[in-house]
Amino acid sequence: MIHIVEDDARVAQLIGETLHRFGYQYLVFSSGGDFLRQLRISPPELCILDLGLPDMDGMEVLQQLRSRHRFGLLIASGRVDTHDRVMGLELGADDYVLKPFEPRELIARVRSILRRYQPVVPATDGQRVAHFAGWCFECGSNVLISPTGERTSLSLAEAQLLLTLLERPNQILSREQLLNGRDVSALDRSIDLRVSRLRKRFEQGALDGKFIKTVYGAGYLLATTVRWA
Repeated sequence: MIHIVEDDARVAQLIGETLHRFGYQYLVFSSGGDFLRQLRISPPELCILDLGLPDMDGMEVLQQLRSRHRFGLLIASGRVDTHDRVMGLELGADDYVLKPFEPRELIARVRSILRRYQPVVPATDGQRVAHFAGWCFECGSNVLISPTGERTSLSLAEAQLLLTLLERPNQILSREQLLNGRDVSALDRSIDLRVSRLRKRFEQGALDGKFIKTVYGAGYLLATTVRWA
């Protein structure tokens, strides 16, 4: 189920018809309050959120839901200021699309986010655990364990990014590869923001966590040995 939080009835109808055409079920909410109340009953797989809501700013909605829920979130807004895009991504949105948008672009972004939130399937019957530079990452539970034994639950977006790096250590991965093949424009720095947040996780640990290297003009590289158990 996909939730559309949009107060413009025409835009909500366009998004809904596009989703229905591609086989997705959806519900429409015209205010942030109605949407947040629905979350107490049943959260969606993905939310398409407008920022200009009648009862509260979309950024406030984003802050409230990200403090309690983990599901896909796509901002669909007419705000063209780069500051709004960066703030939305830093607050936990998975992607940001500007209005007006092509229906095919919307569906491509929806599919990309939904793939990112698919559960990680272990390669064996047991839970896979990656060991690297004194750290451990439990794939099945998205738990990161520091060299001192401190356990931290990663968001699904952070866990997917880390898993992609761990599965191909010491290889340069482009932004497109780290975003599951989605095209990256000059203004879309969402992957850079996710890498920055992930780096901060490691830098708070007992060891120097600067092993996620930036390869300028190419992408990122995990410069460490990974052992799977």
